[in-house]
Amino acid sequence: MIEAQPLYAKVKNHILAQIRSGALAAGARVPSENELTASFGISRMTANRALRELTSDGFLSRVPGVGTFVRETTPRSSLLELRNIAEEITQRGHRYSARIEAMGELAATPALTEELELRSQGKVFHITIVHEENGSPVQLEERYVNPNVAPDFLDQDFSTITPTAYLLSLLPADELEHTVEAIMPTPAQQRQLLMGSNEPCLSLHRRSWSKGQVVTSATLIYPASRYALYSRYQPQHSSNA
Repeated sequence: MIEAQPLYAKVKNHILAQIRSGALAAGARVPSENELTASFGISRMTANRALRELTSDGFLSRVPGVGTFVRETTPRSSLLELRNIAEEITQRGHRYSARIEAMGELAATPALTEELELRSQGKVFHITIVHEENGSPVQLEERYVNPNVAPDFLDQDFSTITPTAYLLSLLPADELEHTVEAIMPTPAQQRQLLMGSNEPCLSLHRRSWSKGQVVTSATLIYPASRYALYSRYQPQHSSNA
C-alpha cells in the first residue's frame, strides 16, 4: 500500500516543479499563504510549512510584509552531512555528469599511510574526478581509498555512479572529519574546473570511518563563485550552558 503524500509536501513539489520548469523564475513572487490555502483547500498552517521549508532549503526568500520570492541561489553542498553530489544536482532539476581525470593504484606515502591509518606502507586506490552541473564543473574530487575496506573500488564505472554513492553502498559511514579552507587553485585545478587565474576556491577535506577503519580520504574543491558549503543542525543544550 502506497502511503499518501502529506499535503504540505504536495504544495512544496508543486512550487518546485514551477521553479524547475521556469514558470517561476528567479525573483518571481510565489503565491501567498492565503492564496495557497484557497488554491489547494489546505490550512494556513500547512501552507506556512511548505513555504517555510522551501525557504530553509534555499529555494525561496521571504520578505516580511512584502511577500515570498524565488531566490537566485548558488548551488551548495552540505558541510556536515555525507551527501552524493549527483543526487543534489538532480534534485535541483539539473543535469549531472562526470569526467574522470585519473584513476588507479598508487604506492602509499608515509603521509597517506598515516592518513588512512594503514598498518603498513603498501598500495592505495586513487581517483581524480570532475563533477559537472549542466556541463559546468562544480567540484573537483581527489580521493584516496583504503583497499582493505573497498577491494573492488577500481572496478567500478564512476561515470555512472559517484565514489561517494559506491562507498556508502558498501559500508555506512559512522564517523566523519571535515576541514574547510579557502585556497587559490593550482594551474592544473584551474584547467580542470575551467577557472580564471585569480578566482579562489573552497576546499573541503573529508575523512570517513566505518567500524573503526578509515575508508577514504577525499579533498573536494569548489569554485567559490559557483558553489557554497552550508550546514544546519540543532545544538545539544546542557544544563551547564
